[in-house]
Amino acid sequence: MRRISHDTYATVFAVVYLGVVTNALLLVSSLPLVVLLVTTDPMTSWPLIAIAAPLCAPGIAAAFRVFREHALGGTAPVRAFWAGIRATWAKALAIGVIGTSSIVVLFVDFRLVADAAIGVLVGPVLLVLAFVAVATTLLALVGVAEEPAARLRDILRAAAVLGMRRWYLTAVSLLAFGAQAWLFVSMPAIAMGLTASAALYLAWANSRYSLRPVLDLEPAVA
Repeated sequence: MRRISHDTYATVFAVVYLGVVTNALLLVSSLPLVVLLVTTDPMTSWPLIAIAAPLCAPGIAAAFRVFREHALGGTAPVRAFWAGIRATWAKALAIGVIGTSSIVVLFVDFRLVADAAIGVLVGPVLLVLAFVAVATTLLALVGVAEEPAARLRDILRAAAVLGMRRWYLTAVSLLAFGAQAWLFVSMPAIAMGLTASAALYLAWANSRYSLRPVLDLEPAVA
């Protein structure tokens, strides 16, 4: 039987360490939202959840920064996370506010027309717009993690266009988030402690590929 090399053990340990540490940092940075989800009924407390959701955006962008540094050979997730927070928190928070506000407006509109006759026509349009809003928010957070110095409007524009151009990758990322949400409801400890970073890593990889035409080419974004 072939013996597993020391390099293989080191690689596995590094990946596990990256996931565990990133999960812990995400949990701390998203604590207000996590507390609301665990202690309240989201169907009745959704206004508070909508207020808390944008506060998670800087932590998510910082996690994407951790993945970027790891891909470049970095081995210090804690340092990369806090460096990501410092470099991106303002733009990430703005992206979170814009994205959450758009989704809440579309959600309220959908509820208003759901039982009306016009809902058959308007409902699918609102769902498509919600997909665009979520996709743009996701890619924008990846974009700001990759290029913190880029202008916010350029990041949002590139995220909206490229997210729809490669919509199938965005759909896979959102399906991963859907699976993560289901796991959070059924097994919250595993979702928060093990799988959150895996879902975010998949979303980061897909979104980064979608953004390849503009990454490291800031003039092309404009």
